[in-house]
Amino acid sequence: MENAPHRDENTRACFPQTQWSVVLAAGHTESPEADAALEKLCRDYWPPLYAAIRRHGHSPEEAQDLTQEFFAHLLRRHDVDIASPEKGRFRSLLLTMLKHFLINAWHRENCQKRGGGQVAVFLDAAPVEARYQVELVDTATPETVFERHWAFTVLDHTMNRLREEYASTGKTDLFDLLKETLSSQKQTSRAELAARCGTSVGAVDVAVHRLRRRYGELLREEIANTVSEPGEIEEEIRHLKAVLGRSGGR
Repeated sequence: MENAPHRDENTRACFPQTQWSVVLAAGHTESPEADAALEKLCRDYWPPLYAAIRRHGHSPEEAQDLTQEFFAHLLRRHDVDIASPEKGRFRSLLLTMLKHFLINAWHRENCQKRGGGQVAVFLDAAPVEARYQVELVDTATPETVFERHWAFTVLDHTMNRLREEYASTGKTDLFDLLKETLSSQKQTSRAELAARCGTSVGAVDVAVHRLRRRYGELLREEIANTVSEPGEIEEEIRHLKAVLGRSGGR
């Protein structure tokens, strides 16, 4: 038991800096690295922010405007400087800040037109709006909508990175054939997959195992980018699974 603190310190020492930990470490100081990390996090998190704003009653056009202005507001005022690990995850901090931002009448009335803000973030809102419409239920709150879109965004990023890795080695076709095995939905039999791939069932099993293992590794990396301590990763993954379970899975 006496060695536990030492092991914990070693774990922290080996834990690589993430986007969120860079932002937290910057504090109130000027840091181009922290600004870039924060902007990257904002870019990654705009779909759930947009969805939450839509659920607050704003039109698609208004939601795009407000999302852009929220980014500019966040970076301009450096509100994230007050953050600390004890105050919650990055997604929770963002949601809290968004609530305060939307309550502020000045920002609602003075929302800048698309493209006129201080932070140029390309918002391809069409697919996010389509998902918003499909998943929306009468009982959904802005918070639950935010959480669902956060979960789907993390999975989208993970899947895109995995596909890019397979494409880089000329295995795009293999990825497209096997990607359904990452879903909890009904899947094609291994025998049929083997026939499509022109290989044995055993070879397909090995390929699927490798695909799932790498998917899990990339998912952990995506989650790790938004936490400041290694011990938070598993908790965030459990939360993501719970959110997906409430929304019917993937």
